[in-house]
Amino acid sequence: MNNDEVMEVFEETQALLKGHFRLSSGRHSDRYLQCALVLQYPWYAEKLCSALAEMVKPLKPQAVVSPALGGLIVGQELARALKVRAIFTERNKENDAMELRRGFSVEKGEKVFAVEDVITTGGSVKETIQVMRTLGADVVGVGCLIDRSGGSNKVFDVPMKALVAQKVESWEEKDCPLCKQGSPVVKPGSRAKF
Repeated sequence: MNNDEVMEVFEETQALLKGHFRLSSGRHSDRYLQCALVLQYPWYAEKLCSALAEMVKPLKPQAVVSPALGGLIVGQELARALKVRAIFTERNKENDAMELRRGFSVEKGEKVFAVEDVITTGGSVKETIQVMRTLGADVVGVGCLIDRSGGSNKVFDVPMKALVAQKVESWEEKDCPLCKQGSPVVKPGSRAKF
């Protein structure tokens, strides 16, 4: 799938939102990609993740790991396409730290690919990578459906694969032009902190 085909799916499912949004990173933006609106259609989830799998195959992962909640469906569908297992990290309610729970484990040296639905700053994925490395896994790459940095996201020390690299402007709250205009901010993501 090329960029235009992917974005057509987002537009068709009304998953490309315009307004004033607070992202999970705390930054503000005038556009938000609500992947859940795309992924609610299993045929789109399969098609998008199969395309991503073609980019990931050369890395030969043995498992796919994703941060809950946003990366769960992408992780499951990518793992299905790669024919490997899917595991996920989730936040500890007491200290908000990512951790591997529910009986999941990784072997020392196991090749793991980390995946998220949308990456802006990469915060949740970085935490997931740290969990994997602490447990001895070999993180071979990071991926997402949409890279909001437009391909400039150089925060990972492993290869990054994205179906679409789209430069979407975002600002620190103090620099946000929408806040300065008095536009109300919306927090559409899955993380409750505002």
